[in-house]
Amino acid sequence: MFARLWTLILKELQVQLRDPNSRRVLIIPLIVQIAVFPFAATLEVENTHLAIYNQDAGAHSVELTQRFAKSKAFPYVKILYGLNEVKSTIDNQRALTVVSFPSDFSRKIDTGQTATMQTIGDGRNSNTTQITTNYIHDITSQYSHELSTHYSTQTAPSAISVQNWFNPNLEYKWFILPILIALTTTIACLAVTAMSVAREREQGTFEQLLVSPLTPGLIMTGKIIPALIIATIQASIILFASIFLFRIPFQGSFILLYLCILCYGLSLAGVGLLISSICSTQQQVFIGMFGFMMPCTALSGFISPIENIPEPLQSLTWFNPIRHFMVISKGIYLKGFDFALVWPDLWPLLIIGLITLSLANFSFKRNLR
Repeated sequence: MFARLWTLILKELQVQLRDPNSRRVLIIPLIVQIAVFPFAATLEVENTHLAIYNQDAGAHSVELTQRFAKSKAFPYVKILYGLNEVKSTIDNQRALTVVSFPSDFSRKIDTGQTATMQTIGDGRNSNTTQITTNYIHDITSQYSHELSTHYSTQTAPSAISVQNWFNPNLEYKWFILPILIALTTTIACLAVTAMSVAREREQGTFEQLLVSPLTPGLIMTGKIIPALIIATIQASIILFASIFLFRIPFQGSFILLYLCILCYGLSLAGVGLLISSICSTQQQVFIGMFGFMMPCTALSGFISPIENIPEPLQSLTWFNPIRHFMVISKGIYLKGFDFALVWPDLWPLLIIGLITLSLANFSFKRNLR
């Protein structure tokens, strides 16, 4: 029995490596993720155009303007000379945000009064505008603190010491690369399991499996194990690229992480076999894969926090394997989670895997009749 299973596993691995379409599906996304995601998939705002409409021209407005220009977020600062320019600048997207200083801005500061300035943002790009506004607020707050220390005769407010745990410099690569381990495993498991059965049907070799001395359970196992092997190899490439190429320190246990990868892969393998039982061609399998991945990725906490999702959809995320494994991956990699901390998200993966594999087994046996 084990010799037959081993032969089927080798056959599946050889097919995956020899088929050009399979190689493209497995290799190209991996290269793109390593090369693009750590640099392009970021919420940091840099190289943004900022416009200044200064009606004051006093020392304090000039100082703030210079500080904005020195920030790496605003290397392009445009000076405006009228209200009409403010409107046209935002309308034509020549700047994301406009900072307007009133004519009495510096005078109020010098006389100890509260001075206000206005920021006008482009709401068509709400997320980036909000982040840019926070940068402006931080620069202004720092300058205000310096002024209060200089002008006030009382003791200046104590400085705030900021420490960021698990990601000291708030580098976005530290957030995205542990998540890429989950995304890479997802693509590999779904692609290998779902496409293998569809390919057998298109090439007419599925009937040969039916007349072979293999039980339906062994055939399904022979489809799952190669997917787990390929997914583990791809996850390892992302993992070691994160450690040695991007210099992100790994805090947890490799054994625990690989154990969780296998459990996660089993839950996805069942989904892949279910997709293959519904689809008859590889083109339909591609549509089914992305039909599963897109909503699951959106409800995983990758795009937006789970807490920001409406409550009815938050309940659905408990049935989403990607959501659980992202928590596990980031927890083990950055926080050094042990088994006790991983378990609350590991047992849902085991339940999901049991359900999907049972449904896949039932569907597989029904298709063999």
